[in-house]
Amino acid sequence: MYKNYKNWVLATGLLALLVVGLGAYTRLSDAGLGCPDWPGCYGFLTVPKHEADIALAAQSYPDMMFETAKAWKEMIHRYFAGALGLLILALFVLAFVKRHYSNTPVKLPLALLLLVIFQAALGMWTVTMNLQPLIVMGHLLGGFSILSLITLLYLRLTTKPIEGGDSSAKGYFSLSLVALAVLVIQIALGGWLAANYAAPHCNGLPLCSYAQPFSLSSVFQLPLEHSNYEYGVLSQQARMSIHLLHRIWALVTCIVLALIMWRIYSQAQSAKIKHCTVSVLVALLCQISLGLAVVHWHFPLGVALAHNLMAAILLLTMVRLCYYLKART
Repeated sequence: MYKNYKNWVLATGLLALLVVGLGAYTRLSDAGLGCPDWPGCYGFLTVPKHEADIALAAQSYPDMMFETAKAWKEMIHRYFAGALGLLILALFVLAFVKRHYSNTPVKLPLALLLLVIFQAALGMWTVTMNLQPLIVMGHLLGGFSILSLITLLYLRLTTKPIEGGDSSAKGYFSLSLVALAVLVIQIALGGWLAANYAAPHCNGLPLCSYAQPFSLSSVFQLPLEHSNYEYGVLSQQARMSIHLLHRIWALVTCIVLALIMWRIYSQAQSAKIKHCTVSVLVALLCQISLGLAVVHWHFPLGVALAHNLMAAILLLTMVRLCYYLKART
């Protein structure tokens, strides 16, 4: 059962990565309101396809324009997210049933189950609150958090306890947490950028080509008075400032992660920890390249999607490094 459980956790992690990708694709292709209700679509369990059903959908939601392609993008994301929720529920049930085994963690599957329930609520609010930016950003961070917890669970199941560990790594766990915190802030800023549709509002490299001044106060505006937030409601200056802050913090993230990874790599004796730091640096380099490509090629969907997925992969490499440093200190 133990080996099968590890395989189920791995499969759940791969599905979670797919769900994150589908969520990013849905958001980037402006299909977040492809279905204006939840959990169904225009009152149906699937996307309406018959003329009578489409006419009924238009009558029930007269303010929404029914688009089959966008509706299917949204529903496919929901179907896979639902399957992920069922898998996480199964992981918790199996862990609870086998809780008498010392090597079967229960707290992590429970945390995952609670998080996926909250994530489902965020998914519902994303639709019912018409893409309110704070909810959209929370939904994105929830997906990344689920991925991280599944990764921790898999590492917990596959990593043997180490007595003593790498003495040279002592003290670097806290430093790795600093790097992780800086990266999480950058991911959150990216989510805030996406939630406010600010990506196209800062062309040019390294700074925006627009002449409007940067306004830090406008970055954290929380628009609450609008009935619909699709395509964004903030001013040009606010969205440009959001995008520019994302770039500025990206530079901070690159410097902090590069310095900390080099410090850990140069001091660690363990080949596994050295490999983890190299993985972080490789993922960081790929993410920088994708970020530059997104701007240079004026935000193509495929490159923007890869940028989102690489952010998830970079986060997971950092989570793995933190875990191994903790296990060895």
